[in-house]
Amino acid sequence: MDKEELKIKISKLLPTAVYEDGGDWLNIIVDSNKWLSYAAILKNDGSLLFDYLFCLTCIDWKTHLTMVYHLSSTKYRYNIVVKSNLDINTPKIETVSQIWQTANFHEREVYEMFGVNFLNHKDLRLLILPDGWEGKNPLRKDFEDLINMIKL
Repeated sequence: MDKEELKIKISKLLPTAVYEDGGDWLNIIVDSNKWLSYAAILKNDGSLLFDYLFCLTCIDWKTHLTMVYHLSSTKYRYNIVVKSNLDINTPKIETVSQIWQTANFHEREVYEMFGVNFLNHKDLRLLILPDGWEGKNPLRKDFEDLINMIKL
């Protein structure tokens, strides 16, 4: 299945998805409120089987945050990128750690670095930063390091 055929197939399963042009992989934008149900469809549909989440990150655009999920089907060798925009002031999205176990640590990292609340995550706590860094979110563009005087 080529990129266009994959887009047609996914459009039938995820009717509110929007697509970005460009890139080698299909880029899909989904509403954060639909992400959990869409993630389950992408993993479990027999013609897709996106069984491997190999990258999960976040982008700070100053006006909003964007969650970015890279998915692969190890059976069919398809790769896609799924994005979801979040409110900059109260960023939240459902966890997908129960769908893809690899999301567990990725979500914890995004939680501490960007402040995204992964709803229903069973162990949402700091992963890398030491105690005392809760809520500081050093990868956010509004983060100020008073000691090193870094301002982005």
